[in-house]
Amino acid sequence: MAPVGVLPATGGPTKDFGGRITSSVVVTCVVAASSGLIFGYDIGISGGVTTMEPFLKKFFPSVLRQAGAAETNIYCQYDSQLLTAFTSSLYIAGLVASLVASRVTAALGRKNTMVLGGLTFFAGGAINGGAVNVAMLILGRILLGLGVGFTNQAAPLYLSEVAPAKWRGAFNTGFQFFIGIGVVASNFLNFFLSKHPWGWRLSLGLAVVPAAIMTQVTGINIIAFYAPVLFQSIGFGKDSALISSTILGVVNLGAILVSTAVVDRYGRRFLFVAGGLQMLVCKLAVAAVLVAGTGASGTEHISKELAVAVLILLCTYGAGFGWSWGPLSWLIPSEIFPIKIRTTGQGISQAVNFATTFALSQSFLAMLCHLKYGAFLFYAGWIATMTLFVMLFLPETKGIPLDSMQGIWEQHWYWRRFVSTTVSA
Repeated sequence: MAPVGVLPATGGPTKDFGGRITSSVVVTCVVAASSGLIFGYDIGISGGVTTMEPFLKKFFPSVLRQAGAAETNIYCQYDSQLLTAFTSSLYIAGLVASLVASRVTAALGRKNTMVLGGLTFFAGGAINGGAVNVAMLILGRILLGLGVGFTNQAAPLYLSEVAPAKWRGAFNTGFQFFIGIGVVASNFLNFFLSKHPWGWRLSLGLAVVPAAIMTQVTGINIIAFYAPVLFQSIGFGKDSALISSTILGVVNLGAILVSTAVVDRYGRRFLFVAGGLQMLVCKLAVAAVLVAGTGASGTEHISKELAVAVLILLCTYGAGFGWSWGPLSWLIPSEIFPIKIRTTGQGISQAVNFATTFALSQSFLAMLCHLKYGAFLFYAGWIATMTLFVMLFLPETKGIPLDSMQGIWEQHWYWRRFVSTTVSA
């Protein structure tokens, strides 16, 4: 039940609707959550592919030459705006899709919008797998982005609306869990396929598999996108970098299960704050280790011991994200908006998410080159800012029925001045 004194939009005490977990609810939520596979697969696959020599030789030969000649500064090996455009173009398309997704969802419904997203993603994966030039790569990425934009808008909404209020957090984290599965699966594929000259085609083209399954069914993205590039830059070999990325993905996936178990017990705010502090400490520690290992200018080669320390710290950071900010970034927007504007609010939320991700993914490699270890301090500053924002401005939504959500805004110390209070008759 909701906390005592919280009023629904219609006035009066919040009611317990007695929602139960049934087999049909579980199956429905699992099928909807599995749409996260396509986003997770894309997050993991792009970073690994951009370290494959046959891929770079065919589409980005200047990057390959630059990586081979980067003896003086390990941070600048993959600094290329065209290469980052390959990754970030998806997020511009996702931004556009998010802005129109609310109308599409209202017209077609949540389920049909998810299917539409899966089919669009399928087409993008097929084009990427058969690409013969950079233009085809970008076109495929745009279609992938449109597909992700539709599914990321519809699936969290659907999960929050179908799940019982008492267990809404646990069911909604399933979307992030399937994103994690997609990341881990793509990392494994990258490792095994990187040894073959046509491996990049399979890595990109196999995006059609999670898309086909789906039609039946904070800085972290930057770390996930460029993890193989990052690990290779600081001294890991190619295979070791891909294995390290896989380990990072597995740790994140396990942490999501922790979130599923505790989000409806301890609440959203606790997870946000505890996870934020964990990520903040890890980012600061990574920066310190990189300074110690590579020097302030990044011209020294890091020792094996310090490289392993970076991996451990990033895994701890990934775990902190996995049990807090990761799943909650899908859950909170899907439950806080009033019913009449929920699809629009979710669309705007995802549009902002895609816009931010585009800006960060397009700038990260250049930032890494110019700021060096300072790139991690940059993200640490944002983590601290966002955690403080949550502590001050985010009300607890644990167990609150969706149609009673206005009451928590009416009683919040800050937001109540912007929300009209309904007076009981």
